[in-house]
Amino acid sequence: MTISAASKKELDTKALAGPALRTFFRIADNWKLSTDDQLKLLGEPSRATFFNWKKNRDVDLYRDTLERISYVVGIFKALQVLLPEQAAADAWIHKKNQAPLFGGKSALERMLSGQVSDLFLIRQYLDAQRGGWM
Repeated sequence: MTISAASKKELDTKALAGPALRTFFRIADNWKLSTDDQLKLLGEPSRATFFNWKKNRDVDLYRDTLERISYVVGIFKALQVLLPEQAAADAWIHKKNQAPLFGGKSALERMLSGQVSDLFLIRQYLDAQRGGWM
């Protein structure tokens, strides 16, 4: 029996869902994010879907949701490198920032715009700060 390319793709996103959600919810706890903040970062799934994800991680996620989680994980990891003290790294996203990207707002405020591109830009900014490319 042969599995089509579409079926393989479906299997891949389902296999990634559990670890991705588990990691996202741990980061959300570290960052002390409200349920509304978490919903926004995940692309605004329904509240029922969100709470299903919290208790049952054997689900399939849209690629958009996986992409969002990937950026959040990248932001978290970059902060761990830049600010090795856990409390400082977790607090950074809540602090006002004068860098042009943030315009006096916090990284979290920028991340909560709802656009995947804002997650990307913050990830890119942090990668540049730690010596990566920009």
